[in-house]
Amino acid sequence: MLKPAKKAVTHLQKNFEQMPVQRPVTPLLDAIDCPDDLKKFSTEQLRTLADELREFLLYSVGVSGGHFGSNLGVVELTIALHYIFNTPHDQLVWDVGHQAYPHKILTGRRERLTSIRSQNGLTAFPERGESEFDTFGVGHSSTAISAGVGMSLAMRHLGKKHKAIAVVGDGAMTGGMAFEAMNDAVQQNADIIVVLNDNDMSISQATGGFSKHLATLWQRGLAVDIDKDGKPIITKRTIASDDRRIRHYLHMANEVFDDLSVKIPKKISEKIAEQGLPTPAQLERLPEKIANKIADNMFPENLFKAIGFQYFGPFDGHDVAKLAQVFERVKQLNGAVLVHVHTVKGKGFLPAESNPITYHAISKLPKQSTKTDENKPTKVVKKYSQVFGEFICDTANFDKNLMAITPAMAEGSGMVEFAKQFPKQYFDVAIAEQHAVTLAGGMATQGVKPIVAIYSTFLQRGYDQLIHDVALQNLDVTFAIDRAGLVGEDGATHAGVFDIAFMRTVPNMVIACPKDENECYHLLKTCYQYQGTTAVRYPRGNGLGVAIDKNLTENYPIGKAVLEKTVNNQNVNKTDKKVALLAFGSMVKTSVDACENLAENFPKIQFSVYNMRFAKPIDNELLDELLENNYQIITLEEHQIMGGAGSAVNEYILAKTVTNRQALPSVLNIGIADSFIPHASHQQQLTYCGLDVAGVVQKIQQIL
Repeated sequence: MLKPAKKAVTHLQKNFEQMPVQRPVTPLLDAIDCPDDLKKFSTEQLRTLADELREFLLYSVGVSGGHFGSNLGVVELTIALHYIFNTPHDQLVWDVGHQAYPHKILTGRRERLTSIRSQNGLTAFPERGESEFDTFGVGHSSTAISAGVGMSLAMRHLGKKHKAIAVVGDGAMTGGMAFEAMNDAVQQNADIIVVLNDNDMSISQATGGFSKHLATLWQRGLAVDIDKDGKPIITKRTIASDDRRIRHYLHMANEVFDDLSVKIPKKISEKIAEQGLPTPAQLERLPEKIANKIADNMFPENLFKAIGFQYFGPFDGHDVAKLAQVFERVKQLNGAVLVHVHTVKGKGFLPAESNPITYHAISKLPKQSTKTDENKPTKVVKKYSQVFGEFICDTANFDKNLMAITPAMAEGSGMVEFAKQFPKQYFDVAIAEQHAVTLAGGMATQGVKPIVAIYSTFLQRGYDQLIHDVALQNLDVTFAIDRAGLVGEDGATHAGVFDIAFMRTVPNMVIACPKDENECYHLLKTCYQYQGTTAVRYPRGNGLGVAIDKNLTENYPIGKAVLEKTVNNQNVNKTDKKVALLAFGSMVKTSVDACENLAENFPKIQFSVYNMRFAKPIDNELLDELLENNYQIITLEEHQIMGGAGSAVNEYILAKTVTNRQALPSVLNIGIADSFIPHASHQQQLTYCGLDVAGVVQKIQQIL
């Protein structure tokens, strides 16, 4: 077993154990209004600046909430990039954007950072409309290299000499799109610098062969450095005892370490002896050909070099002086370059370093209050992701054919307990949504029952696979679609408001929309036991506090709605107006509340709320009944109006009335207009769209 080296000397002057509740004193940081202000600083000042920036991050995210650990981990990296490159002329692209808070701070948005993710405040991710330094809008994984290659080729065509730099996490590198872009970067001989921010994490700990490959490169204690002339040189690194990569590698491959710990020193000596070169301690610089030869020998299986990238690293991502030196040198190179840096998620804040998953994102720090509510009972309300986790655990207890798949969203999708209890039936495929969907299709051909747990916004990335690899073959796969509807502070990049539209056009699909926790559990059960391709879409966050009745044994009839509530039915004559509200999912409760409000002002109108349960198939028998009885029909959904569940109702009514030569009834569709909804709290977004109770009442009043 390889014994960890003594802990390396840290490049951080400060570590923090608590988050400041007052704005810290940051004189160097306060002097930076744009990246050009950085360039007058000395290396020692950069280190002090990193401490100030980290402390300011702790304070500001405590005020605003938001992404946390990833931002603490890239403080030095962000400073070095803006210190060396000429942004915004040099195009800096952040993959996903979880880690872009330091970038926002250094590019003129420092004093607005506490507004991040709030209505009319800074966006959660880089956005082109917010700053010229945000060169590309992001929010989803694995897009930065493609964007960077595109920028590089366009700048070449326009005769611009600027650089394109893509900062990509090791988790994002598991997405197939990143490899497609790297392959094309070499093919096009694009001038692009890819900075691989390797912290062994996406949101959860990284998994898979690529993660193991990076661990292999890191654990050797060697690096491909670059000299002042741009030539590669081999250097030794000290491996710290708290290195998360080492712990991960030991966990995955103790036997490999046991072997390499003995063989590597001997192999290094043999290779150097073969070249007739001095020992590593005496080695300062080598001729290019010899250096490249040693680099090939020391890193024979380096994936990046194998596909044609110039590879440098791994480097300590918290040594700002070293990073600045490396970037100054690599920016002189042409072609595709990859700089591999190792960072620690949550660096500098000890609780986050020890628990990076919990501290991936945090809520606002609670405001201090003199009042106590110790005697006030707290109602426990489950999150919909917990309902899903409970369902798959309950089902797997008697069904060994259940296979649960997630694309790197175990915690967010509520699958942690399932992974512990049923490890052989659990598959985290990393950030690879397309693979996740087709993997499920392949499993289904063999008679098992896969469930793909995926966010609505990320299922968009596997749309072709949903059509071609699952639905076309009518394979028995269930999609548990979390974060359906508006998602609040993460904004438009994460909103799940397109899934009904893009799924309901696909033959063989069944789409369920639960109104609460109990219905979510039983619609999951119904769709799981249905033989075919199904999806259950449910909102982000907490349910309504409805208990789950597990004694209910009957499945819900596919495609059948239920009457939720009728008001004013005692006061209405046969000739009076009748209004039917067809509510989907989260809009059921809103519709009931709206009807109770409307009934007071319109006592001669009967209002009936129907819980539709399914967006596909639509309950055609119910629609026939409503048409025959001259109901005015209103559809409500937390989804785009265009192509959504209301559109399905419209299509049926139009076809029915044309066939029967009937007059078209009055139909109102309530949902999200044809626009992207800006970030705010979920309730603020509903109000903005007119999907809160007051907004729904107002829209219905206009037609009454």
